[in-house]
Amino acid sequence: MGSDKMLSTLSRVLFFASFALLAIAILERFVNYFGYTVLGGSYTPGRMLEFAAIMLLFVITILLRQSREELRRRGT
Repeated sequence: MGSDKMLSTLSRVLFFASFALLAIAILERFVNYFGYTVLGGSYTPGRMLEFAAIMLLFVITILLRQSREELRRRGT
């Protein structure tokens, strides 16, 4: 597997994982209003949003790197 394909797969996995964390954080916040918890209180919804943002930061970095490499290949 080439490095381009591996980085593309990694960025997709991180992208979907970050949106899964976003959905869990929203669900956790919603059920907290009723006095329940989804995660047993191990992480707060805000902390999960931080993790999601960190993952998206890595996705942006990977995409910018791929764009830079493509521009170098074109000679621009």
